[in-house]
Amino acid sequence: MRIRTLTVLVMLLVGACAFAQAQTKPMSIEVFPFELEDKSAGAGIVPPDEHDRRYLSESAQMAKDMLSQSGRFTVVDVPAGDEQAVAPHGLRNCGGCEGKIAKKHGASLALLGVVTRVNRTEHTMFIRILDAETGKPVSQGFTDLRMGANYAWPRSVKWLMTNRILR
Repeated sequence: MRIRTLTVLVMLLVGACAFAQAQTKPMSIEVFPFELEDKSAGAGIVPPDEHDRRYLSESAQMAKDMLSQSGRFTVVDVPAGDEQAVAPHGLRNCGGCEGKIAKKHGASLALLGVVTRVNRTEHTMFIRILDAETGKPVSQGFTDLRMGANYAWPRSVKWLMTNRILR
């Protein structure tokens, strides 16, 4: 009789946990275009090119895909451009204004990624997620120096999302 009672209790607990997890609604998040901060010696001489733009776009897409696949987030798709009017020198320099923009677009969170080019084959990356209502950081991650030119930026996103943001 005790084993049967214990089995029923375990089944009820498992069912309650599954129900509670099913009731958890994914949070909406706006992923802004990733930004390049070029600190290399050639920054004033060699402007960002189509490869830089491609890998920044792939980096943002990697973040969107990983957030969606986690099941914890719904990515809010908003056409790019609004952030340029608010922060012409980049969202990284506007003191967290991406939270206000995301809130205006109906998202509860805002993700900003910044690639800092140290030289043509080394970079660092910073990703932060802000609460759109309060502007306070919810999660953030930073890579130390990474080897690899612009083609490696999406891999840095994957590492940060796996090891810092989505843990």
